[in-house]
Amino acid sequence: MVQRKITRRNFLRASGLGTSALLLANAGLPNGLLQKLSPKGVAYAQGRASGLGVELLVGDVVAFALENDAWEGAFGSVTFQLHQALYNGESAYYIRTDASDATFAEENHLVYVPLLNAAMAAEGSTSRLYTFDLDSAPEQLPVMSSVPPNDDFSPAWHVHRVTFSGSPTLLDSEEAILEAEANGDVTIEAAPLVVNYPVVKWPNGELQEDTEKITYLGTGPLISPVNTDRMRVTFKLHECFPGSRYIVTDTSAAPMAEGMNLAASPPTQALVNVGATDEIWVFGNGIAGSGVMGFQKAIFDNQAGDPIWSPFWNHFTAVWADESAATIVSSGDELQALVDAGAIEVFNGTPNTHPDGFVVNCPVPIKTSN
Repeated sequence: MVQRKITRRNFLRASGLGTSALLLANAGLPNGLLQKLSPKGVAYAQGRASGLGVELLVGDVVAFALENDAWEGAFGSVTFQLHQALYNGESAYYIRTDASDATFAEENHLVYVPLLNAAMAAEGSTSRLYTFDLDSAPEQLPVMSSVPPNDDFSPAWHVHRVTFSGSPTLLDSEEAILEAEANGDVTIEAAPLVVNYPVVKWPNGELQEDTEKITYLGTGPLISPVNTDRMRVTFKLHECFPGSRYIVTDTSAAPMAEGMNLAASPPTQALVNVGATDEIWVFGNGIAGSGVMGFQKAIFDNQAGDPIWSPFWNHFTAVWADESAATIVSSGDELQALVDAGAIEVFNGTPNTHPDGFVVNCPVPIKTSN
């Protein structure tokens, strides 16, 4: 059994003061670097974060901690506001992180990812998200075409805008929307917009909490269970070069997803073929650290917000030929030089899956200056 240190965080939890008290009590502490946000306080929070060398990229971030002494694992936490949608008459819950359109991204405080526009050219790589004009249909929730664990689920959503021709009625499934279109009750416009909205809870399932909080993957990507009463979800917050803090939500490697305790999103593999992904290299041996395999943190060339960055990461594993010669590698250029010198071998996916790779959805809500 892991023996935990008695810290103020643990004391607050044990005292039953709840998440809000925990966030407020730790606000501004240097060992947590934790800030609390409100929907009207994004600009203020950005200023506070900048003073800590942190840039908040996603407006739905409610709170974050770059590190935390309440658990042994080398990761922090980030809390998002949840959003609700409908799937076949039941509720599904998601977070918003990225968008392919600059104006939409700015208006909704999301990361602008122009590469995601290419997803519209990869047949079957996206699911469909139906949105409505809330002025004319204020009670209507968005509708999703799929959710985990369906084989056709993708968190990359091609947005379709639905307009009622007359008085609005509740539409709670894709089938109902298409039937309404056939009857002339609505029109559907496929918008030139792809968004990354990972689904965290769906009918009969949800992303899992890591009950141990020791290893990178553990028993799930969440710090605590999805809270639909408060409309909040808190993820582990990982770090990779250069200066990006990211979460892990799903993977195209469906056979591996269960063992990784992530959602499976098989269609996202097709994003590789149209250039909608970015490359990431994890280390399979070398210097122990906070990376997914227990070694140094991963690296990629581009930061979130760069025009050639994507949250959908084409996964590669770097392995040292002589582990005793391992050093910390912090850029793609350094890695390539070591590959050219024969010091490191790179495998598509992992050594076990090579030459077949896979995609992992890793949104980046926070950047740091180091």
